Amino acid sequence: MIEHSEILKPVVVLIAWSLVMLVWMIAVRLPAMKKLGIDINRVTGSKPGALDGVVPDKAQWPAHNYMHLMEQPTCFYAVALTLALVGWGNGMNAWIAWAYVALRIVHSLIQATFNKVNIRFMVFALSSLCLIALTLHAAIAVFGWHH
Repeated sequence: MIEHSEILKPVVVLIAWSLVMLVWMIAVRLPAMKKLGIDINRVTGSKPGALDGVVPDKAQWPAHNYMHLMEQPTCFYAVALTLALVGWGNGMNAWIAWAYVALRIVHSLIQATFNKVNIRFMVFALSSLCLIALTLHAAIAVFGWHH
């Protein structure tokens, strides 16, 4: 069996969580649109946020969160893969990655349910600190600053 870097596990979990949020978004949005008489078969050309103010806010929250999961986590994937490639994806970096993923899942649950911005922002800030730590560790590894 090929050994792999532990940091790849939280990467896969966050990808899976993003797909959960995709399903959640569809499960909430389509019924809300149908209730308003919006027929997606007749809608041509749309842009992100086009349904804001049209469908109830609570039906948009999972969609907003799904978009957020396509933003900052892309940096997480890149830095986690970098750490895995340079052999720094185990130990502390794996734990920091797990913390990042756990915080992003909590962020999703907050945003998609009660959406209290001050609480959501605190969780986002903590996850960002994890991302900063991982990025610093990747920089130390790839630039050889650890000697």
